[in-house]
Amino acid sequence: MRAQLLAGDGPLARVPPLVAFLAVAAIFAVGVLVGGGTGALLLGLLAAGVAVLLAATWPVLAPGQRVGRVLVLFVLVAVAISVLPAK
Repeated sequence: MRAQLLAGDGPLARVPPLVAFLAVAAIFAVGVLVGGGTGALLLGLLAAGVAVLLAATWPVLAPGQRVGRVLVLFVLVAVAISVLPAK
């Protein structure tokens, strides 16, 4: 039996971590490979999801975990901006 990362019974509690990782990795890869507005939109949606999860888990995260997750969010936003077409 696998242990939950955080206690709870929300909709993501039933998703296996490997499936969640593969889904996020696939969305990221498609966003980067497609590029342009569509890729930026996919990466932006992914960043919004990360931000929602970060906000929901903020109280139970240690300061070091918070810093790491905020850095991941900033990097994701930077990648989303970088795939936008130059004007």
